[in-house]
Amino acid sequence: MKSIDKIRLKSSSTVREAMIAIDDGAMKIAVVVDEEGKLVGILTDGDIRRGLIDGMTLSSSIEKIIQTNPIVCFVNDSKEDILAKSLGKKIYHVPVLDANYKVVGIEDIDTLLASQTKINKVVLMVGGLGSRLRPLTEETPKPMLKVGNKPILETIINNFKQYGFKDIILSVNYKADIVKEYFGDGKKFGVNIEYIHETKRMGTAGALSLMRGRFDEPFFVMNGDLLTNVNFEHFLNFHKENGSHATMAVREYEYQVPFGVINQEEGRITSIIEKPMQRFYVNAGIYILNPEVIEMIEDDTFYDMPMLFDDLIKSNKAPISFPVHEYWLDIGQMNELKQARDEYASVFEESL
Repeated sequence: MKSIDKIRLKSSSTVREAMIAIDDGAMKIAVVVDEEGKLVGILTDGDIRRGLIDGMTLSSSIEKIIQTNPIVCFVNDSKEDILAKSLGKKIYHVPVLDANYKVVGIEDIDTLLASQTKINKVVLMVGGLGSRLRPLTEETPKPMLKVGNKPILETIINNFKQYGFKDIILSVNYKADIVKEYFGDGKKFGVNIEYIHETKRMGTAGALSLMRGRFDEPFFVMNGDLLTNVNFEHFLNFHKENGSHATMAVREYEYQVPFGVINQEEGRITSIIEKPMQRFYVNAGIYILNPEVIEMIEDDTFYDMPMLFDDLIKSNKAPISFPVHEYWLDIGQMNELKQARDEYASVFEESL
């Protein structure tokens, strides 16, 4: 927890004073308190810029641009609770309050995350052709299509990084040079990136045969065309707590039958259900596997992840499912790409 001495403001403070506080505090945020030290709200650089655009001057009071309902935490909140509150909305500084709602400091989320780097690796499958998104993918591989002014793959990597998973393996094929040129070794994104090059189509599990000996701990496998804010740490904990060899993230899918459904016995109608809603769990394209599972995959063979899970079931290795209730979108077609672009800011953008 950091001090708010340099970033403390009052409602009567001016825009100029707020700009100086945010600059001196080097946290992109100022905390507004009343005479008793209780929280009034927060102010960011973005709030000030929007205020200036709307006609405010440097001598104007900040009262009208204060965010009066920010995310906060309390002195007794655990590190996990604080991260859970902040990560979903990409909030990186959270005011800390005591029992009387007085501000006693500010929590730097990056500092909390820096101490939580995990050893589990992340394999991202990014070699697909993206045929259903042509002509956009004729020059750009699907994971590099921009959503929210950055490639889909960058958002995926950033989301894993926020939960401490920084060792990334990219399985590439189609237009691999574009991916490699953009991400390099990952240092400028705060992660470590290795590349595995599929010389032919190997499926979502087949490419893992090229990675034998690289894993000592359970590892993630994820398709490179998904946007989700699932809690990857909770996912890993669930996998471990259940002693699973393999865990698949699943998503509830609803489908409404457009007709009345007839139930019958020996030709006699027993009931009619008008346009019933059917609910299923579907594969969400995110997995956690134990290292020994790779030994089930033959070399140089096309092998999709559902095939691997079928073989695990037949081998009595009991794979399990992890229901995903958070935001999730598979970007496979043009309408889904448009949806992702429309929803991105409300789901993933940090508060400015």
